[in-house]
Amino acid sequence: MTERNRQEHGAGDVSTGTTEAGQAAEAAIPELVIISGMSGAGRSTAAKCLEDLGWFVVDNLPPALIPTMVELGARSQGNVARIAVVVDVRGRRFFDNLRESLADLDTKQVTRRIVFLESSDEALVRRFESVRRPHPLQGDGRIVDGIAAERDLLRELRGDADLVIDTSSLNVHELRAKMDAQFAGDEEPELRATVMSFGYKYGLPVDADLVVDCRFLPNPHWVPELRPFTGLNEEVSGYVFDQPGAKEFLNQYTELLQLIAAGYRREGKRYVTIAVGCTGGKHRSVAMSEKLAARLGSEGIETVVVHRDMGRE
Repeated sequence: MTERNRQEHGAGDVSTGTTEAGQAAEAAIPELVIISGMSGAGRSTAAKCLEDLGWFVVDNLPPALIPTMVELGARSQGNVARIAVVVDVRGRRFFDNLRESLADLDTKQVTRRIVFLESSDEALVRRFESVRRPHPLQGDGRIVDGIAAERDLLRELRGDADLVIDTSSLNVHELRAKMDAQFAGDEEPELRATVMSFGYKYGLPVDADLVVDCRFLPNPHWVPELRPFTGLNEEVSGYVFDQPGAKEFLNQYTELLQLIAAGYRREGKRYVTIAVGCTGGKHRSVAMSEKLAARLGSEGIETVVVHRDMGRE
């Protein structure tokens, strides 16, 4: 075989490999969920629930672009394995394309489900009046006129839905629980925690869900050899946890957080920020935050640590 033949043969192998890789990528067709239903029935809550479960969510995508979105997901080499698309009357001029798009997806053997959010007229009127917003289709008429027009527009789609959820008597947490039951599988909904150390003299973190005060422990600031360091230093951390009550506090607060975390999961809460404070946010709160985050991580809670004020003077 000549060098030219070898090069051509090698080039052929590369081309074949590229083709096979492309076919493999195209074969990884994402799972698709289409979320639709009545305005005010909870579409945004349902979409947010899927987003928290790891779905790639697109709001108000024109139906004609759904096959394109699925195709792009297939090219992601598995990085976008599940796509949720919210389709509603805000895109009503595109709505006639939905059936054509669904037929296109069926020819490509895309696994897709339609979730339809329903609610009574009374519940929808009450929700629109509570937020003082008009219905998207009421025009110059009343809210009930817009609801009637929307029901007529969505009647055929409701008949095609794989899952219809009536939210008339459901609160946000109950709707999330129903979505979890359908899409979370056997896995318990995941809770993510941010443990943030801070200094009280700089103010409370505005995004804190829980706040704990470490100022009951002696301050390493008044120990000259420890003052220049932070709670990330082993000597500072050792000093903090050698103090009476420090380890007991860590143990008991961790147990309390386990109880709270279980309740958060039941209520559909996915994120929690735990603020741990001391005077300057440099020594005690930093050391306690590190230990607390490690404990939560060992309990299966995905945890990140942020030291808000550690670098301040």
